[in-house]
Amino acid sequence: MAARTAFTTALAGLAPDAPLPIAARLFAQAGVPVFPCAPGGKNPLTEHGFHDATTSLAQVESWWQRFPAANIGMPTGAASGVVVVDVDVHGVNGYDAFRRVRRAGLVNGWEALVRSPTGGLHVYYPAGNGEQPSWQAGRAGIDFRGDRGYIIVPPSHRIIGGETSLYRLASLSPTPGRALDASALRTFLDPPRPPRRLPERGHSTGRTDPLKLAKWLGGERTDRNHKLFWASCVLAEEGVPYRDALAAMLTVSQPDFGQREIARTVASGYKRIHRDAPRPRDADMARPGPVHDLDAVPEGRVSSRGLR
Repeated sequence: MAARTAFTTALAGLAPDAPLPIAARLFAQAGVPVFPCAPGGKNPLTEHGFHDATTSLAQVESWWQRFPAANIGMPTGAASGVVVVDVDVHGVNGYDAFRRVRRAGLVNGWEALVRSPTGGLHVYYPAGNGEQPSWQAGRAGIDFRGDRGYIIVPPSHRIIGGETSLYRLASLSPTPGRALDASALRTFLDPPRPPRRLPERGHSTGRTDPLKLAKWLGGERTDRNHKLFWASCVLAEEGVPYRDALAAMLTVSQPDFGQREIARTVASGYKRIHRDAPRPRDADMARPGPVHDLDAVPEGRVSSRGLR
């Protein structure tokens, strides 16, 4: 008979007001890798972010001795054995879309429901077999936290309006969960667009400056892969050549946000818009090409599409 995931089992035995160092140690003991994030926030405190997550009790105790108020981050996907549907309430009410996908039978089989401090909902599922990368359906107000992503887990907290608000367990399923088909969920929320021919190199017809988007992305510290995917889709829609977009985005490479990850994500964004987008190659990363400088881009373009 199937059993609950290690994460859900540990969460079920955790007091809602458990001290963060004790909770982090409990997760690690259960085989769930964790890493420290900023107290009251989401930014990783380790050099390589969620890539540093571990089940080593010595390392976990060392981190939380140094940062006793640190929130608890957990990588999603195969690393922890769970994936998460993140229902957002910022700018758009994700609960409307979640009700639609629930009626369609696409989000059954959850193991745990966790309320976020801002009123959103984290819905936990077993990771299942095979890789399911993280993605965002921003217009629907729903994100998927899978491979190459992470989530903040209870009893972490945020400071909102001067008051402490917890990530708290809202409900546990009476039975073990079932794996989620994240691809079907994404297709339902954000159907693929008709293919369009990729413009020839050097003939951008759009108005978006990839350097401006890259500069904005370089200042972000959370969900950078998701935001990069969004930016890549915008550049593809605006007719910016693939190599120009890639060259710009590679300028924000960091130790925990490497060139290969950036190249894969940019290619995924272009493939989303143009079915015949090129695959990333080592040469693309080694020799960045020219980038168009389109001064006509109005300020605030990034925020006009609702991406925080």
